[in-house]
Amino acid sequence: MHRIHRITLDDALPLLAAGRAKAEEIGVKQTLCVCDESANVIALHRLPGARLTGVDIAIAKAFTAAGHERATHLFNEAPGGPALPGNEAFGISHMLPGKFAIFVGGFPLVYDGQIVGAVGISGGNGEQDKAVGAAMLAEFDALVAAGTH
Repeated sequence: MHRIHRITLDDALPLLAAGRAKAEEIGVKQTLCVCDESANVIALHRLPGARLTGVDIAIAKAFTAAGHERATHLFNEAPGGPALPGNEAFGISHMLPGKFAIFVGGFPLVYDGQIVGAVGISGGNGEQDKAVGAAMLAEFDALVAAGTH
């Protein structure tokens, strides 16, 4: 039988705190999402002043990262990004309109070799979204290393 690991709200809240701290440090108003391995939203935080559209975009980025077990920007990164024209997944974002994101800001959370969830970040440029995502991933890694969650 396969054992499923799942991120919980208690796991997600420190990730949101780390993401918020990084966003505030770099001066970006972002929306942060944490979802479980099935891409269901566990926690969402829209920083004051963040764009309204960021909510749906952050959710889509987390959904994509969890569902496809990879960072979202890898879908369109040249030369082998699978969603680039002529490659195997070109047009995949049209299969799930509004739910599938193929640009920077979605990152899977991996524990014991399994996807246990993902984070989605929206509101900055690509480098800013990556920086906030990196802070959230570092916090996740710290929680795992500490064995607290």
